[in-house]
Amino acid sequence: MKNLLLASSLASSWPRARLSRPTCRTKAPPPPPPSISWTGCYVDGAWGYGMWNQDHYLETNPGLVPITSSTTNGGRGWMGRVGAGCDVQASRFVFGAFADYDFMSLKGTNEPPDLLFGGITMSGNEKQSGAWGVGARVGYLIHSGPVTTSTPATRSALRPSQLLHHAAADGPRPVLAMPATTYHGWFIGGGEEYALGFLPSGVLADEYRYAQYQAVDVPIVVTATGAATGFGENNTKYTQTITTGLVWRFNFGGPVVSRY
Repeated sequence: MKNLLLASSLASSWPRARLSRPTCRTKAPPPPPPSISWTGCYVDGAWGYGMWNQDHYLETNPGLVPITSSTTNGGRGWMGRVGAGCDVQASRFVFGAFADYDFMSLKGTNEPPDLLFGGITMSGNEKQSGAWGVGARVGYLIHSGPVTTSTPATRSALRPSQLLHHAAADGPRPVLAMPATTYHGWFIGGGEEYALGFLPSGVLADEYRYAQYQAVDVPIVVTATGAATGFGENNTKYTQTITTGLVWRFNFGGPVVSRY
């Protein structure tokens, strides 16, 4: 009996602790960013800088017989661009078609070889005043921040540009001129588009283009009367432009980068 009471006393004096089952709490993951699609249409505007060069030589007109060797001149200046287009997104690739127009003031000189009319030195002012283009493009989407590599896309189209030329012979008053001429050609370009988070429909776009035009035989005429002189110039033009602008996409938003 004493042993039993001793055991009972020891049991009642042993320290006791109340244990509770630990509670594990997990934080719900943040919701995924809103899904966006580059499928849709847009309008855009941009500004930038352009440069053109031309290879040209004098020739008979009519007849188109070269009478001098070829020489090169060029021009530079500022430009603006407006356009519109539509894209379709397939996985991370974007395919689209577009059209745009360039307002240009790319001023330069035209100095043909001085064998015309007995060696009279010729010099004229020339300006590329506008260009339009239509074409297609393809791009690749990158979903995480700025990118450092690009996937180029070709843009090819008829692209006429207006160039004004006035040639002067030994005096401030031009006596000979070349009429405004339209040149047809093709171009290729590449660039980057970045969706602006603070402007849901806005996209920042940068682009480089290189355009080459078909050779054109331009007659040289008397400025005062427009009469033919029997001479002309064969011109082959090349233009490069760099632009930065804003694209406004319809039903669009979110921080996604597209390079093409």
